[in-house]
Amino acid sequence: MTTPVVIYGIKSCDTMRKARTWLDEHGVAYQFHDYKSQGIDAAHLKKWMDVVGWETLLNRAGTTFRKLPEDQKTNLDATKALALMLALPSMIKRPVLEAGSVVVGFKPELYAQTFAAR
Repeated sequence: MTTPVVIYGIKSCDTMRKARTWLDEHGVAYQFHDYKSQGIDAAHLKKWMDVVGWETLLNRAGTTFRKLPEDQKTNLDATKALALMLALPSMIKRPVLEAGSVVVGFKPELYAQTFAAR
């Protein structure tokens, strides 16, 4: 049995649209989880952090991070990053794809490699 494919992100995100279009065009069945409207739990975040690291998962390039007070942006560690992502799901890099492995971000070649192995 193949592991179900779930893509996590925010519906209005341009990168999410590109990732979902790629999945649709390649006939990949998936579930979409909008963590802005549906939320995300600490267990998922911790699991992803164990696989890819909090540094990869935390979106420091977005406006949500840039608008934080300076004291919240400095001396980050896994505990602080987890708390920020739970409080502000927009700070989770998008998309996060669960397809037997965890893939953060969207690159067509990485998706092609992920699904070639399935």
